[in-house]
Amino acid sequence: MAVFFSNLSAAKLPRFFRALSQHPEALAAIACSLLILLGGLLLHWNWIGLALLSLAVAYGVGGYDSAREGLTTLVEEKELDVDLLMIVAALGAAGLGLWRQEYHLIIDGAVLILIFCISGALESYAMQRTERSIRGLMTLTPETARQIEQGQEKTVPIPALTLGDRFLVKPGELIPTDGRVVEGESTVNQAAITGESIPVEKSLGDPVYGGTLNGTGALVIELDQPPESSLLQRVIRMVEAAQTETPPSQQFIERFERGYARVIVVVGVLLATVPPLLWQWNWETTIYRALIFLVVASPCALMAAIMPTLLSGIANGAKQGILFKSGAQLETLGQVQAIAFDKTGTLTTGTLQVIDLITAPGVSSAELLQVAAALESRSEHPIGAAIVGLAQQQSVRWSEASQVQAQIGKGISGLFEGKPVWVGKAEFVLPQVDWATKQPVAGSLDTD
Repeated sequence: MAVFFSNLSAAKLPRFFRALSQHPEALAAIACSLLILLGGLLLHWNWIGLALLSLAVAYGVGGYDSAREGLTTLVEEKELDVDLLMIVAALGAAGLGLWRQEYHLIIDGAVLILIFCISGALESYAMQRTERSIRGLMTLTPETARQIEQGQEKTVPIPALTLGDRFLVKPGELIPTDGRVVEGESTVNQAAITGESIPVEKSLGDPVYGGTLNGTGALVIELDQPPESSLLQRVIRMVEAAQTETPPSQQFIERFERGYARVIVVVGVLLATVPPLLWQWNWETTIYRALIFLVVASPCALMAAIMPTLLSGIANGAKQGILFKSGAQLETLGQVQAIAFDKTGTLTTGTLQVIDLITAPGVSSAELLQVAAALESRSEHPIGAAIVGLAQQQSVRWSEASQVQAQIGKGISGLFEGKPVWVGKAEFVLPQVDWATKQPVAGSLDTD
């Protein structure tokens, strides 16, 4: 049933059913529960034939995946697992109900199947969330690059690049793969990779990473490692590997269930055969009690408890902006007693703000903001945006600056009301002024 639903054409379905078709296990669980409800109502109305038909379909819809997994484990690994034990217990309940005409036992077996079906649906949903995360990571890099060969630019797929190839990244574009800058200067937003919210200045010889966003300057980058070895690709492979990583609690449950299933099967066989031979019980009573034992002993709640619990934690974390690669990381986090953070954007919003203004004697804060905002309003740097934001917040007005020039990694200069002005790092600003006369150094700013 789950396979059938997964093969439906999503484009031909209404939105609700299109969403369900993407989760065939969930659709099977919903169908199974509705059939069980219908079977119960038909029994209440004493329509026995239709009730048995409805419940039989519920057994098939809800128990198909578990039966397939249980039989596969039995045939290929020569092991008993709880899925097979659950199917045997459910069929035992159904057989017992038909034998003694106590049809509510058939419903009990169907509910047992439904519990496992819901658990499988939740586990599948969690896996699809991880797959969507991987697809989101893959969209961080473009599929092609502008390769430069013999002075000519051509677009090539990223896997076609080889060591030593050079490619051009224009302003505002994503860097396709890791490499080193051989021409140009720019700032690169590396938040998607490193978590740092402030763009990093890149110049000759600096490394750059695929998936990061180039700023205002064009960069020529030389490939220094294969594209499949880039930092982002390694992250994607880690997330893919995490899909198959089993949480410690689930590993314990799986080890437990193999041994438990063997014990239950052995005890069930002994209960069905030993009492008539030793204590002269009648076979009907003995088999009846053995089947009751199988139904009661099936640990459906224990086996189905792990994934729904982990899914709840993963979903709650996603609402808070926290992405867990798998349930193993979520369980490990529960044992953490101390956390060390080393990145500004990790604990903050990553938006810079001006927290203090220190002015020279005779200069007011409004004057300082007015001059700085005049230049920084022409800049795209996040520090400049913070200065302009504070000026706007304090209702400071300024006239437009002219001849504005940005120096990558240093600062910005220009003319404000006809006077040369510099804003930036101390090593950029201080050499521009003759501090003996407090006048700009001759030739430090072209005012022609």
